[in-house]
Amino acid sequence: MSLIKDAKVALITGTSSNLGLNIAYRLIEQSNAKDNLTLIVTSRTLPKVKEVVTLIKNFVIEKFPERVSKVEFDYLLVDFTNMVSIVSAYYELNKKYRHIDYLFINAAQGVYGGIDWIGATKQILTNPIDGVTNPTYKIQKVGIKSSDGLGLVFQANVFGPYYFIHRIKHLLKDGGRVVWISSIMSDSKYLSFNDLQLIQSPASYEGSKRLVDLMHFSSYKGLKADYNIEQYLVHPGIFTSFSFFQYLNVFTYYSMLMLFYIARWLGSPFHNISGYIAANAPVTCAMGIEKQTVKVASASSASGHEYLKYQEIDTTGSEDVHAYLEELVKEWDEKLKNQIVNTRQP
Repeated sequence: MSLIKDAKVALITGTSSNLGLNIAYRLIEQSNAKDNLTLIVTSRTLPKVKEVVTLIKNFVIEKFPERVSKVEFDYLLVDFTNMVSIVSAYYELNKKYRHIDYLFINAAQGVYGGIDWIGATKQILTNPIDGVTNPTYKIQKVGIKSSDGLGLVFQANVFGPYYFIHRIKHLLKDGGRVVWISSIMSDSKYLSFNDLQLIQSPASYEGSKRLVDLMHFSSYKGLKADYNIEQYLVHPGIFTSFSFFQYLNVFTYYSMLMLFYIARWLGSPFHNISGYIAANAPVTCAMGIEKQTVKVASASSASGHEYLKYQEIDTTGSEDVHAYLEELVKEWDEKLKNQIVNTRQP
């Protein structure tokens, strides 16, 4: 059962990110005012959970004071780069809930080493719109593995969440909706089928999003047929993200922001800039009826008016990705059997 009787239950991974927070805000806005809602906030650390819950509570108090008693919060400490943590999170949810209505797979991780400023200058001067749409100057570390021996970015962005869903299917069964957050940068060129764990990839983040695309198209039909779970694939477009601020100073940050606006004014539909607009596609898919056969993208006009775009995806290799992930699931089911850990301890 949920914390509030008969509440809709939403679990948002990566809730502390700009996108995660705005998913929570929009979910509250777009849910039926008469419904009770339980938001499960996730993070790797307890202090971050407390910070995020406070922000969302203040949002409810300010915008919807009449709904304060109808919106409740829970938290889940989970690190998708740690398989024991994932199993522990599963046990916590299984003890407390009978059903989860919405699951947003928003947590994402990159192994960045900084910015190639010479390369950035060249790309921006040569093609400024492409430079802020498909940047090639973000330096990503190669050869990084998790403590579980898996490719770190692969585990954080693909297999960890995939295994989490595998564990909680019974909670999502009969009406649950899963929304995977992909990226505008998920082109097939970023993925080698000889390195599915992205260990040697110089673009492991983008490769992980390509894997998410392929995983969706090889699994959404089975989830619907076997469990009556609806799965959606979305991308939020381009917006200001907290994760890369550490590599920017005041000048470079506002220069980047200016180029975002210029790109949008020149007709780019995906320079949403606002995390609120970026959250449009994820929440619309969760709350409404959208296509599962395409990638649903948050988009905006030159003036900032939001709308959705639908993108066809090349699904070549999707069944191979699915088979690989399923083999890993079997392997880790065996490794993790009888494993119980209390995530309530920070």
